[in-house]
Amino acid sequence: MPHHRYPAAARSDLVEDLHGRPVADPYRWLEEADSPATEEWSAAQDALYARMRDSWRERSAFAADITALMRAGYVGPPVWRGDRCLFVRREPGQEHGVLVTSAPGEGERVLVDPTAIDPEGTTTLDGWYPDDEGRLLAYHLSEGGDEESLLRVMDIATGEAVDGPIDRTRHSAPAWLPGGKAFYYVRRLPPEEVPEDERQYHRRVYLHRVGRPTDEDVLVFGEGRGMTEYFGVAVDRSGRHLLLTASEGTSVSNDAWIADLAESGPETPRFTPVQEGVDAEAEPYVGRDGRLYVSTDREAPRGRLCVADPAAPGAENWRTLIGPDPEAVLGGYAIADGPELERPQLVAVWSRHAISEITRHDLATGERLGRVELPGPGSVGALTERPEGGHEVWFTYTDHATPASVYRLDLRTGEAEPWASAPGARELDLPGVRAEQVAYASKDGTTVRMLVLSPEGADGPLPTVLYGYGGFALSLTPGYSASILAWVRAGGAYAVANLRGGLEEGEEWHRAGMLDRKQNVFDDLAAGAEHLIASGATAPDRLAVMGGSNGGLLVGAAVTQRPDLFAAAVCSAPLLDMVRYERFGLGRLWNVEYGSADDPEQLDWLLSYSPYHRVREGVRYPALLFTVFENDTRVDPLHARKMCAALQHATAAPVEERPVLIRREAEVGHSSRSVSRSVALSAEQLAFLARHTGLRPGSGGA
Repeated sequence: MPHHRYPAAARSDLVEDLHGRPVADPYRWLEEADSPATEEWSAAQDALYARMRDSWRERSAFAADITALMRAGYVGPPVWRGDRCLFVRREPGQEHGVLVTSAPGEGERVLVDPTAIDPEGTTTLDGWYPDDEGRLLAYHLSEGGDEESLLRVMDIATGEAVDGPIDRTRHSAPAWLPGGKAFYYVRRLPPEEVPEDERQYHRRVYLHRVGRPTDEDVLVFGEGRGMTEYFGVAVDRSGRHLLLTASEGTSVSNDAWIADLAESGPETPRFTPVQEGVDAEAEPYVGRDGRLYVSTDREAPRGRLCVADPAAPGAENWRTLIGPDPEAVLGGYAIADGPELERPQLVAVWSRHAISEITRHDLATGERLGRVELPGPGSVGALTERPEGGHEVWFTYTDHATPASVYRLDLRTGEAEPWASAPGARELDLPGVRAEQVAYASKDGTTVRMLVLSPEGADGPLPTVLYGYGGFALSLTPGYSASILAWVRAGGAYAVANLRGGLEEGEEWHRAGMLDRKQNVFDDLAAGAEHLIASGATAPDRLAVMGGSNGGLLVGAAVTQRPDLFAAAVCSAPLLDMVRYERFGLGRLWNVEYGSADDPEQLDWLLSYSPYHRVREGVRYPALLFTVFENDTRVDPLHARKMCAALQHATAAPVEERPVLIRREAEVGHSSRSVSRSVALSAEQLAFLARHTGLRPGSGGA
């Protein structure tokens, strides 16, 4: 391999006094993306990365296999409006999923095709919402991965635009009123009304009349509320009740209200609290039977479902309909109350140690009627029902070897049958995979579970990727992944750890990995690595760690706290400077999860693990690849730039042996991307990990 050098990066002697603590920041200058110095450094890093990437022969093999495995395509659950069905499907070879509609007598029609709108593939469909009658469709499109969706409305029958685009509507699902003439929605204040560094915040709830200028929208909620509050709106099927939730940043706790529009009118709703000022989640819904349903973790960290009278919605009037399970977390639910049934039923989906289950219940009493047989130990999502009622419920199912499929559950028999499969699923050549869920003890004795996928018949120690997330109450559950299968086909093992900070074991599990308890997440990951090594599944020179976003923080903590455990790491779109994270991107939304450096005690928490501040000279760090996206409006790429410069300066490992590299990508952001871009990114990440764990695709393993 030719000799390489890291690009020069000036180290300043900047040290700030924060609450009496000296905090060094030698690469503060890399926060300025457009400065000449940063641009020169970034260009040099691009050149270094390109030179080293070109030597990875494994890249083409991974790209070919991932491409083939992604030809499974995708099909989403149906959304019904009478006899009209809407769903998203991605055919083999398509860059993005396409929103399709079908109805008796008209066959299928494409409503929104992002690639037809933008052949470059940088436009994404972020959300879609038909009105109650199935005549109009509101939908979100964003460009270049920035997630700054524009809201538009089309006539479903003709495809013609009838309203929009409306800006500043990022992550806000509209709630239609009956008749399709108006909807409630969430929109940020105009940029000229707020300071420049607060333009991502300051949301309000408005009533919008379709086809009317937005300056005629009626403000119905949000004035005087917190800058970083998020709101959710919904209207029940009858159009009588408006339901509203508010949460601080990404907090899973929320306030909730209900308004009777028959009494107040849609422009002046009078809200009655369902829950206020309680550190718990409460998601309200009004059923066709007129009851208020509240899905909550209040007094039930694993979740329960309550019912109440909408006229008396407070918690003191809640009655538990579906009680908590001591080992399973309650997820979604759907209601089947058609005349074909002997009695109305409720369908509930649970997650037991990250594996899904579905149960049936009597709608009136909550009595358990039975369990629905699933194809295997996998993940269920997106329960849907007919808005007008019926005897059917649809859901998606996936596992490590099954692309997401849609099943139809007939409540007359209690049996689920396939309704739609991924378009290319039958043509797949899948590798033989052995899947095993293992349990191990973390540093404090807590039991943590991990799913380990490996080639059938293979013995360790294998080149292994350990993946984790551990935050924001997000669960890692079994699911089809072309990248994971490509790694296993090449002869490696892939482990997914259910760390504290997620929701795999309920809200207490989440809280055990946040704020002053964040170190538990990193300890859980390290213990998982130690378990894989002690069991003989892998060895330190064959083990890699991988994660993105909050999982990128996890990777940063892993390589700075336990560099001895890993040969390589991929750190994607990461948070790494935990002292200054609130100043960039959407950082102010996350202090409910991490804490704030503005508070002296919380600064101590953050500095105890902040990866950028834990880099030490003379340490032999793992080979490390940062992947960042220039249009990322959630996590600014500055985190990776600063950490990359710090590690390149500090590591004792030669660049040829254990390089520290950064891969930049333009015209994409934190979330959705086209298939071809996904293939290129995944192939390069896996090729990097293969090079530094000894995996050789096509040669039967290491």
